[in-house]
Amino acid sequence: MAVPLDAPRAAFFDRPRALAPGLLAAFAIAAVSIALRRASGLAALNPVVVALVIGIAIRAGLGERKVLKPGIAYAVRPVLRAAIVLLGLQVTLTELVALGPGALLLAVVVVAATLPFTVWLGARMGVDRTLAVLIGTGTAICGASAIVAANQVTRGKEEDVAYSLAVITLCGTAAMLIWPLLAAPLGLSPLGYGLWSGASIHEVVQAVGAAAAGGVEAAQSGTVMKLARVFLLAPAVLVLGWWAAGRGAAAGEAKVATPWFAFGFLALVVVGSFGVLPPEAREASRAVVPWMLAASVAALGLSTDLRALRARGAAPLLLGVLASVFIATLAWAGVKLIGV
Repeated sequence: MAVPLDAPRAAFFDRPRALAPGLLAAFAIAAVSIALRRASGLAALNPVVVALVIGIAIRAGLGERKVLKPGIAYAVRPVLRAAIVLLGLQVTLTELVALGPGALLLAVVVVAATLPFTVWLGARMGVDRTLAVLIGTGTAICGASAIVAANQVTRGKEEDVAYSLAVITLCGTAAMLIWPLLAAPLGLSPLGYGLWSGASIHEVVQAVGAAAAGGVEAAQSGTVMKLARVFLLAPAVLVLGWWAAGRGAAAGEAKVATPWFAFGFLALVVVGSFGVLPPEAREASRAVVPWMLAASVAALGLSTDLRALRARGAAPLLLGVLASVFIATLAWAGVKLIGV
């Protein structure tokens, strides 16, 4: 039987046609969430979380739509990984070195201690291990971005990601509002308060917002300290990948792929630090990444079953609160030891 001459061209367009509905839905939700953030003027209104809520609401109201599945899957994987790689342009080695060895060590310690502590505590509270890992990663590093990056290797359920995002948002927002009130009682200088905020609050915008309440010096130190934790995202994902691969091999599961996007993140940190790319590239990444992250998380929301989310109970929320208290206490002790 003869093959039509236009068969290759038809096949070439089949995949874009399959991806288009889901991708359009995800980016439309991202557009709405970003517009709401801008219209509200609230820095704490994270478009990623708004996109998640909208996605979950649409899934709950309309149910699962098969036509959206290919595009949703693409947004959750390739689009998200590209966003994480581009995050590397937002951190430079110069900014990290400017912190000094003591503050850099503090960033490493809070990340290295908070994640295993959260997993350990979660096991004793009866929280699913993967959910505890996601909550711990979001608390230790940089909130929503860290959670969705970690899930690329932990392969948690959509409900685990959604729950952990909600927990981290609640805890981080509370910290942004409460931390400025604690600077004086805790005996923190403006520099020390900024370092403490950057070392302990979850999302970048939350940490910067809280630090800014302490003045210019606090805002600067808090921002750079937070970026130091963001830099640790790639090493943490690599470690989680090795951990997940070991657990999967022991359980006879499929091999976990190497998280190459983490190496891409590190590569762009180096490239951005040595001026290989023009400054406009960094600004472009700052403009594009929020859209990509919001679209990816919107796709997660469209895949999330609200009934399964409710079934997780209150224990993971309590775990997030306790993990937040742990990192805040550890960061405060570290700032005091540094003597700033």
